Amino acid sequence: MRKLLEVIVTSRDEAVEAELGGADRLEVVDSLENGGLTPPLEVVQKIVDAVSVPVRVMVRANASMSIDGPAETKRLKDCVRELCRFPIDGLVLGFIKDSAVDLTATTAVLAEAPACRVTFHRAFDRLAHPLRAIKELKTLPQVDRILTTGGEGPWAERKNRLIDWQRAAAPQIGLIVAAGLCPSILADVSQHCPLGEIHIGRAARTPQTTSGRVSRTQIASLKSLLG
Repeated sequence: MRKLLEVIVTSRDEAVEAELGGADRLEVVDSLENGGLTPPLEVVQKIVDAVSVPVRVMVRANASMSIDGPAETKRLKDCVRELCRFPIDGLVLGFIKDSAVDLTATTAVLAEAPACRVTFHRAFDRLAHPLRAIKELKTLPQVDRILTTGGEGPWAERKNRLIDWQRAAAPQIGLIVAAGLCPSILADVSQHCPLGEIHIGRAARTPQTTSGRVSRTQIASLKSLLG
């Protein structure tokens, strides 16, 4: 199975650098130090004009994993409606409430994007009952990806959990492995794991911090681990 590498970027220059390094898909965000917020529309426009790889765009208005009331819901709906006018591959979002998927808020926001594919992001790692959440997310036809670390614990435990979750999510939803800063995870996914998509953020940067610069050399090195 060919492995896909998704890279977080915040600007046109970073997007071009990531594509040159071998990124297969980009996740566009603003305010990476806050875990990624919705980027300005003009940044999205510049990126989709500059790259040929698929682009997904973050939809998130605050640093929490929840929506702060009806006014924020409206802003997010307006934002989604605008983003869907771009030639993007999809959106990235994740709203939770009381450690469960906030289906009411998620359904309301996705109503503005009936034909747009969606990644449910790492809010998934804060859910109390992941398998129940997968079942709920499968009722939302736009959701075709879940981004997750696989939960707590060493990689061996997380890998087994990820495989179980992917089995539960198939065929509607594929899992994207949030690899963190450990290159050995990429090598193990390549050789011993049936999951096909890997996500990196700080690992694509030099230094490996939210303020580091996206490096094509760093990305190419990590991509080589995927075979």
